[in-house]
Amino acid sequence: MSIQKPTLPKGTRDFGPIQMAKRNYILETIKSTFRLFGYQQLETPSMENLSVLTGKYGDEGDQLLFKVLNSGDFLKKVKGEDLEKGAANVLPKVAEKGLRYDLTVPFARYVVMNRNELTFPFKRFQIQPVWRADRPQRGRYREFYQCDADVVGTDSLICEAEILLMIRRVFAELKLEDYDIKINNRKILTGISEVIGEPGKEGELCVAIDKLDKIGWEKVQEELTQRGFTEDAVKKLEPIIDLSGSNDEKLAFLKGFLSESEEGLKGVAELEEVLKILAEFGEGQEHVDFDVVLARGLSYYTGAIFEVKVNNVSIGSVSGGGRYDNLTGVFGLEGVSGVGFSFGVDRIYDVLEELNLFPEDQTQSTNVMIGYFDEEGRNYGLKILNGLRSAGLSAEIYPDYAKVKKQFNYADKKQVPYVVMIGSEEIAQNKVTLKNLKTGEQEMHSLEEVIGMVKAS
Repeated sequence: MSIQKPTLPKGTRDFGPIQMAKRNYILETIKSTFRLFGYQQLETPSMENLSVLTGKYGDEGDQLLFKVLNSGDFLKKVKGEDLEKGAANVLPKVAEKGLRYDLTVPFARYVVMNRNELTFPFKRFQIQPVWRADRPQRGRYREFYQCDADVVGTDSLICEAEILLMIRRVFAELKLEDYDIKINNRKILTGISEVIGEPGKEGELCVAIDKLDKIGWEKVQEELTQRGFTEDAVKKLEPIIDLSGSNDEKLAFLKGFLSESEEGLKGVAELEEVLKILAEFGEGQEHVDFDVVLARGLSYYTGAIFEVKVNNVSIGSVSGGGRYDNLTGVFGLEGVSGVGFSFGVDRIYDVLEELNLFPEDQTQSTNVMIGYFDEEGRNYGLKILNGLRSAGLSAEIYPDYAKVKKQFNYADKKQVPYVVMIGSEEIAQNKVTLKNLKTGEQEMHSLEEVIGMVKAS
């Protein structure tokens, strides 16, 4: 029998103990913030019925859905003529389920199915893997985690202000200091397309100006012209592209610029209100940057839009979101307004790695290891081990009889800070010797003293 070499499916990865410790550090920080703001955790199945998933992400998204073959004889409904007609004809007969593509559609389905039991406004967060049959490349995986928080069933702009506060709290806890939360409003973009004389073209306008960072204003102008914008319209856009100053100065300018557009002025008023609510919280506008040309996830959002960028790192945006008017309409429940955003956990991981911001002790899993010389030492050590764990300390005993050097090597490699050694002297005095592996100091103590010292360190 030939030995099979183990492999991973393309676009997936393992997370070893060190990566898991670092990921948990990020996830615990995010979860504690969500809970602090009254969000409740939700999980939905990895699989959804294909009828729930298809048609929600556009044609391209449908191509990227992982389909799950029906169990048993999945070909039993397929006839010869189906095969001749091609894959589109065969698929519904062999697969009724697919892997989750994002967390938003399952959330919408959940809200519709449980609308009579839920308390609205409903605040939920969800941290689970999603799957996309995309071409794997650096930073793009076929299985990755999403981390979403949404409030549905309210139009209140307090929710927008709280999203800004949550992002700021998470970043402060993670010691990230140099970042911008870019904020805009979809209504402002609609207003801009109206006042430059191209009403209804905000979609095309946004797709083009979204590339400003990457290709610059010259190239964006060319693209707008190709998309049928008049020379006059492109010229009228210029003051928007060059807009600078504080958030309040930009909003004041837009009141004049958008004076002819009712929708545009509504967007300005909403943003002003969000900043006013921040002030009512007793908070300033640190890290909040009103960016008139921010345009993301367009078809979906109807109000505020957010994007978070960490400065001076090689990674793009690490969080984003916005307000939508009709999350559940596709499932027949109209008019459920909400606002949501998500943290890119993998990207935040890469940023913290690049900036060397993970705490040193993140990878440490054991506080104390117990070593011994003989069977008597081992048996005494087991009682000590139980005492340490009862006190809430993570502790382990070296399981095999081995040379002391081997035991210490093990502790060293696992980054265990303290080793308790047990010999006949310790047993006679009902004490233990505690060695600090960082400083090399060692002394004899009672179990209670050891517990106190390790907890204090």
